[in-house]
Amino acid sequence: MIHAELGRALRAAAYLEGDFVLRSGRRSKYYLDKYRFETRPDLLRPLGVALANAVREHEPDADRLAGPELGAVALAAAASLESGLPFVIVRKAAKEYGTAKQLEGVFTEGECVCLVEDVVTSGGAAIEAVQALRAAGLRVSNAVCVVDREEGGVDELARHAVRLRPLFRASELLEMPANALG
Repeated sequence: MIHAELGRALRAAAYLEGDFVLRSGRRSKYYLDKYRFETRPDLLRPLGVALANAVREHEPDADRLAGPELGAVALAAAASLESGLPFVIVRKAAKEYGTAKQLEGVFTEGECVCLVEDVVTSGGAAIEAVQALRAAGLRVSNAVCVVDREEGGVDELARHAVRLRPLFRASELLEMPANALG
């Protein structure tokens, strides 16, 4: 699927208008519902390809990928299948049972990890994931995401020495026709 076609399909599947409160606490007149594209194989597969290509381009030394729960896990898995890179799941907090880990999956301290995200607004969730990865001894300097809402996430991640590489910017998706097939 070509880039513009994928963008139109994302907008058709995930763009909602209304009054929404975002994870960042900000209010928005539109929402990009990641679950409306992450749960569709016809969109998840090309997103996995595009994310894997972005990782190859922007973090060619990556040993593995990381996906924060819950939203980015399907994307990290799709990109892992396409790239052949293993991935870890970053929990919001260490679980209180079993192995009591915050990172799920096998990794070795010192490895280079590329963070995979869904929709980035302020960058808060991505920064929390980066901090957990770094606390485990992993190196993180790049992140890829499906959509950058262009509301400060790029700058906030940069303050934490991480470059965000979006597949799409919100302004780009919002300019696309609303009646595209999806």
